[in-house]
Amino acid sequence: MAIMKITILYFASLREAIGKGSDEISSDSSLTAKQAWDLSTDNKKMPDNTLIAINQEYVKGDTQLADGDELAFFPPVTGG
Repeated sequence: MAIMKITILYFASLREAIGKGSDEISSDSSLTAKQAWDLSTDNKKMPDNTLIAINQEYVKGDTQLADGDELAFFPPVTGG
């Protein structure tokens, strides 16, 4: 299998919690969005209700990634 490259973006409070706004990871095996989070964050716990998007479309954590995908994580939306 070819090497897969994924760009990861972290927004708002997640950026502060992770300590970076973006990352690029490579894998020689398929990854889900959640597995990419674990790989990029050294297995930090993902906050409950984190919103996940692949190529600007909301998905669930078990969605498979493809080479060249842009993966984004957004903190849970709070009302007020």
